[in-house]
Amino acid sequence: MICPFCKADNDKVVDSRSADGGFAIRRRRECLACGKRFTTYERPGDVPLRVIKKDGSRVPFDRSKLLGGILKACEKRPVPTNVLEDLVEEVEQQACRQPDNEIATHEIGELVMARLREIDHVAYVRFASVYREFKDINQFLEELRPLLQNTREEK
Repeated sequence: MICPFCKADNDKVVDSRSADGGFAIRRRRECLACGKRFTTYERPGDVPLRVIKKDGSRVPFDRSKLLGGILKACEKRPVPTNVLEDLVEEVEQQACRQPDNEIATHEIGELVMARLREIDHVAYVRFASVYREFKDINQFLEELRPLLQNTREEK
């Protein structure tokens, strides 16, 4: 594998485990050149997963695009990258269970928001504000109200 950080082609596998209910293998790798670690997934070739956009068009599912959006929401938050990679994996697994290996963007957004709500409230609000396209402060407050209620009840 080529290191995503330094582009060297010299790494070692430090951990392998089953993923996606046994339909994939997750490997943690360490680059022998720069020492950084990264995750790869090995999956059998099958019907490509597609995303149904708002306008009805269909595009290939892009893990890196989804992870990028989630990383933006979690910027400067204490959320480990492997937790976010697991979130993307969960979304992809759910998408693969859909008929015809297709999933709508709104379903992806709801899955991500449900998990982010459990992981980090600030990241959840950031993601929701972009995903739900809040038009004014009242919509934003409506999204915050349940979070604030739960926080008060926990104290």
